[in-house]
Amino acid sequence: MKFGVVVFPGSNCDNDTLYAVRDVFEQEAEFLWHKDHDLRSADCIILPGGFSYGDYLRSGAIARFSPLMQEVREFALKGGLVLGICNGFQVLLELGLLPGAMLRNKDLKFLCRHVHLRVDNAETPFTRAGEEGQVLRIPIAHFDGNYFIDEAGQAEIERNRQAVLRYCDEQGRLTDEANVNGSLGHIAGLINTQGNVLGMMPHPERASEHLLDSEDGRIIFRSIIEHFKETG
Repeated sequence: MKFGVVVFPGSNCDNDTLYAVRDVFEQEAEFLWHKDHDLRSADCIILPGGFSYGDYLRSGAIARFSPLMQEVREFALKGGLVLGICNGFQVLLELGLLPGAMLRNKDLKFLCRHVHLRVDNAETPFTRAGEEGQVLRIPIAHFDGNYFIDEAGQAEIERNRQAVLRYCDEQGRLTDEANVNGSLGHIAGLINTQGNVLGMMPHPERASEHLLDSEDGRIIFRSIIEHFKETG
């Protein structure tokens, strides 16, 4: 399959993401410049982490107006696979492809560390290579990662099993201490109701090789590739 990695001014995880899908998983992949209008026949679009447009105004708010986002939005609405990582998750929220918003971390500090995540829905194109209840160890690096939505929205998310990844401790328990940024419902990864758009704050590309102290991020990319092999 072919991956397209969108590059914004301020993206800083684009090379890491391209390396993961191209060199670790040996898939075709190329960068997509944010000012273009061509997705170059990509089967999965990835919005990588970083600080698009310097996070001026608020994280992801300006990137949503980049020309390529028109194509990404249409691609997603037609069922195309879209993965937003960290800043990419924030962009997906601003685009309206996922519900809710990101607030500042609960302690108002930038967090850069490994966290534990519990797979709460292993029946999606992004998590199918994992098992429900499985605990992953993947790093985060963000200041605005405190997910929030109103009460009605949260109820819908829970009803639809859209919270596919949650911050937890090593045993998979949803403790206050494990919820490092204060996200509502411990949400670390959120999928849309159609099941083809995932936003996640942790960085799977930074946990794709043993050299990086964790290979748990492989589950995300392996899931996408397996899904495409069956449906593409």
